[in-house]
Amino acid sequence: MKFFQTTLCAMIAATTLVAIAAQENPTMHVSGTFDVTLAGQPADNPQARAAQIERMSIEKKYHGAIVGTSSGEMLSVKDERDTGAYVALEKVTGSLQGRSGTFLLAHSGFMSGGAIGHWSLEIVPDSGTGALAGLRGTMKFAVVEGARHSYELEYSLSGAR
Repeated sequence: MKFFQTTLCAMIAATTLVAIAAQENPTMHVSGTFDVTLAGQPADNPQARAAQIERMSIEKKYHGAIVGTSSGEMLSVKDERDTGAYVALEKVTGSLQGRSGTFLLAHSGFMSGGAIGHWSLEIVPDSGTGALAGLRGTMKFAVVEGARHSYELEYSLSGAR
């Protein structure tokens, strides 16, 4: 019986800590737009050229909940059936709802026959600096028109100041 009481007390304590953490670090949902400029870069190795892997630099200007810029790089590959994949890394510098700092984004995605199959954009855990230290989350984006895109960010900020 004592084992069950101790286990029950431990479970209640853990549940309470999770509830307190959720209150201290609520999940936020914000949105905005960004302008993106992609520029082709030469492939660094013969294997990448042979596989027709494209390398591009990324430059963005964020508007809305995120105000700032980013720089990054993307690798993509696509076949004649319009099936392919991409990965990208990006460093964002600016502010998120008035909190200044930097954070890193990791992208991956694929398409099949021209239809988007999956996109994943995640804030690299523990990459936030300044007032964005402790930032975690995921981002979704969509093409609005031309080079203008929209984003939705779901995030939490532990240790918020």
